[in-house]
Amino acid sequence: MHIYSKISKQQVAILLFSILIVALCGIAYQLIISTVSSYLLGNSVYQFSLTIGLFMFSMGVGSYLSKLLGDNAIQNFISVEIAISLFGGISSLLLLMSFPYVRALYDTVMFGLIFIIGALVGMEIPILTGILAKKQSMRDSIANVMSLDYVGGLIGAVAFPLLLLPHLGLLKSSFAIGLVNIITALINIHFFRDYLSRPRLMTAISFAVLIMLTAFTVYGTRISSFAEKHLYFDQIIYKKQTPYQRIVVTQSESNKENRLYIDGHIQFSSRDEYRYHESLVHPLMSIAGSRDNVLILGGGDGLAIREVLKYDDVKLIHLVDIDPEMTDISSTLPILTKLNENSFKHEKVTVYNEDAFSFINQAGILYDRVIIDMPDPHNEAINKLYSREFYRMIRKRMSDQGFVVSQSSSPYFTHKTFWGIEKTLDSVFDTTLSYHVTIPSFGIWGFNLASAGTSIPESFQFNVDTRFINQETMQAAMVFPKDTQKIDVPVNSIMEPKLYQLYLEDLKI
Repeated sequence: MHIYSKISKQQVAILLFSILIVALCGIAYQLIISTVSSYLLGNSVYQFSLTIGLFMFSMGVGSYLSKLLGDNAIQNFISVEIAISLFGGISSLLLLMSFPYVRALYDTVMFGLIFIIGALVGMEIPILTGILAKKQSMRDSIANVMSLDYVGGLIGAVAFPLLLLPHLGLLKSSFAIGLVNIITALINIHFFRDYLSRPRLMTAISFAVLIMLTAFTVYGTRISSFAEKHLYFDQIIYKKQTPYQRIVVTQSESNKENRLYIDGHIQFSSRDEYRYHESLVHPLMSIAGSRDNVLILGGGDGLAIREVLKYDDVKLIHLVDIDPEMTDISSTLPILTKLNENSFKHEKVTVYNEDAFSFINQAGILYDRVIIDMPDPHNEAINKLYSREFYRMIRKRMSDQGFVVSQSSSPYFTHKTFWGIEKTLDSVFDTTLSYHVTIPSFGIWGFNLASAGTSIPESFQFNVDTRFINQETMQAAMVFPKDTQKIDVPVNSIMEPKLYQLYLEDLKI
C-alpha cells in the first residue's frame, strides 16, 4: 500500500483546496504581467496574447519536468508553491524596476518571469494529481483536479479586474497573490508535516517569504512610489489606479511643468496644452451656425471645456468620460483646476461618467458641435471609438447643421492612422477637413473636422482670446507636406478593426 493512500479526508480536502488556489494565483500572475507590459509597452492584445501563450507553453514544460522530481510528491509540491510565491509575488516589482533601463533587460525579465512561473504552475497539477490518485481512482483524481483548476481560474480572472487591480494596484496585487501562495504552502506544511523530510527548514523558509511579502504589502505605497520614480522624469504629485486606468500627475522640480499620464502615456503638458486644446476646439466652434448644445467625448481633464466656455452663446456642455476618478481630480486637484479654470464648476457643464459608445447610442438631445478627445486607438477597446459604426451613432445625435471634430494622432508619426480616421469620418459625414499643428510635447499632431450638412469654410476667423491659433496658423495647418499628405487607407469598423492594425504598423516604422 502506498504511503499516500493513508491520507485523511481532511488532508484530501486541503489538497483539493490547494488546486483551486494554484489555478487562481496562476491566472492572476498572467494578468498582472500582461497588464504591466500593456501599461509600459502598449499594444494590449499583443502583450496579453504573448503572455498567455508563453505561460501555457511553460506550463507544459513544467508538467513534463515534474516527472523528473524526487519521490516525495508532497514535499515537491510545497517547495514549488514556495518558489511560485517568491517569483510571482515580486513579479510586478521586478518588471517596473527593469523598465527604465535597456529594453532588452525588460524583455529578459518579462520572458524569464513568465517561463519560471508558468513552469512552476505546470509542475503542481501533475504532482497533486499523482498524490490524489493514490487515495482515489485516477479518473476521479483527474476529474477533481481539472474541475477545481477551472473554477480557480475563473475566480482569479474575475477577481483581478474587479477587486485586486482597482483596490490594490499592480504592485500590491502581486504581493497579495504571493501571500496567498505562501499561506497555502504553510497550511500544507502543517497538515502534511509527517510526510516532509525537513519540515522545520521548509517552515522557516516559508515564514521568511511570508514576512518579506507582508512587508512589501504594508509598505506597498512607498515601494510603488520608488518604482514609479524610475518611470517618470519628474516628481509624482498624484497617482491612482482606477478600474479603468492608471492616472499619474507629475511636476518638474526645475520649471514647475505639470504632466498628466494615463497608463504611462502622456496626455498633456501644462507648458503647451493650450496649443492642442485651442486647435481641437476653436476651428469647430468658430464656424457660423448654432452652437447651443456641445458634446465632449473624453476630455476628462476639463481643458476642452475651458475653451468651449469662451463662447457665450453656448447653452449647455455635456462631457462624457468613463472614469469618475478622472473627472473628480480634474475638479478638485488644485493643479488641474487652475489649468482648466474650474471649468467643471460652471453651471452649463454636466458630466456623464459613462462609456462614450453606450452614451451616444442612447436617445437624447441633438448636439450642434461634437468634440472627440479620446486617446489614440492603441488597443481594440478604443478602436471602436474611431469606427464607422460609432460615427454613424454620433451623426444621429447631431443637428442637421452640426459639426464634429476628432483628435486624430500624428499625421507624421502615425501617418496611416491619421488618414484612416479621416477616411472613416468621410464614409459617414458629408465633408471633412484635415489639419495639423506642432505641439512640443507630442510633435506634429493632427485633427479631422467633419460636417453633417453645412459645408466647412475654407478660412476661419477666431473671435475669442487665444494664445496660439489664429487665421494665419489655421491656414498653414491645412497644408500637408509631402511626407504627411493623404494616402489611401481602409475604412475602420468594429467588425474589421483596420485602424488598430494601422496604428500597430505605424509604430513599427
